[in-house]
Amino acid sequence: MSLWLEFQASPLLWIIVTVVAFMVASWINRIARRTPLLHPVVVGLLLIIGLLKLTDTSYETYKDGAQFISFLLGPAVVALAVPLYDNLARVRSMLVPLLVACTVGALVAALTAIAVGIWLELSMQTLLSLAPKSVTTPIAIGVADKIGGYPSLTAGLVLITGALGCLMSPFVCKMLKVEDPAIRGFSLGVAAHAMGTAYAFEYGAIAGAFGGLAMGMTGTFTAFMLPPLIRLLGLS
Repeated sequence: MSLWLEFQASPLLWIIVTVVAFMVASWINRIARRTPLLHPVVVGLLLIIGLLKLTDTSYETYKDGAQFISFLLGPAVVALAVPLYDNLARVRSMLVPLLVACTVGALVAALTAIAVGIWLELSMQTLLSLAPKSVTTPIAIGVADKIGGYPSLTAGLVLITGALGCLMSPFVCKMLKVEDPAIRGFSLGVAAHAMGTAYAFEYGAIAGAFGGLAMGMTGTFTAFMLPPLIRLLGLS
């Protein structure tokens, strides 16, 4: 038992566990024909949670061990700028439509979530947890905490939103006859944040670049827009 406790405290263990969990989750996703319902992020998360429960390991222990992977998230996000820079001329030509799409998308995402929550008679804190569900996790958690929601609930809702966005996007694009990879990628970034951006790369580098742009724009706009919007609606 003491040997396991020493091994459990090793950062290398949880880095390996995280990488292996993601590889297994990616394999499951390929077997399932890349369905967004079994997105590698969601499946990998469930595998790690199961292992932590099985070994009676606290989340703090896992977080301390796997924090190097969290550190790599920064360079990974910055790397999204590379394909975006390659398509800079097109971004400039579409700047106004992109700004309008981002603004409308962020507002609709927040307002419809709040409206559905009010219709279901959810508590005030649950409503405030729903509002930032369509932006990437770090921003969503920060916004939820600022406006008085439950950050942990928001984190779960962000995952669900991402999976549903990836699931519905192909059908919506087909129904609206959207073939342009830039538009597909941008819509995924607005509606499904980081998971949508990762999924957009399956349409090509251009879709991924615009997905990353949308994720950043939507997250930034929501972080500034949502707190005053909540006060304007009288929910704070």
